[in-house]
Amino acid sequence: MSEITYTAVASSTAEGRNGGHARSDDGALDVTLGVPKALGGAGNGTNPEQLFAAGWASCFVGAVRRVATAKKVHPSDLAVVAEITLHHDTEANDFKLSAALHLEASGVDQATADELVQGAHQLCPYSKATRGNIEVTLDATVA
Repeated sequence: MSEITYTAVASSTAEGRNGGHARSDDGALDVTLGVPKALGGAGNGTNPEQLFAAGWASCFVGAVRRVATAKKVHPSDLAVVAEITLHHDTEANDFKLSAALHLEASGVDQATADELVQGAHQLCPYSKATRGNIEVTLDATVA
């Protein structure tokens, strides 16, 4: 049995991604939503894919830190760039997501960076939640 440590609560109004508004119950997140220019929109706000990318990148970099601590390695700098892509199957008129997670690390060698990204993918709750549901690619770059 697992212990509940935190529950995030947020709501989205009216049109959702098409000009709606999303807000967390504590007010820390308060954003206007908009269709990105790449999809023909005005780009007047954020969108669910950006929010998902930010959440996953933030969680994943924390998982990398935990894996590094367990391996007793000390990268000097870490960053994770998450790319969330929305795909449209025009024949089925269906949508799906894919993801690419890019670890940028310094102070470690390439083999260690590769181990960190693979270990984090096993540990990160976002990675666990999406495993087997969407295509995910991983890579690491050492600066």
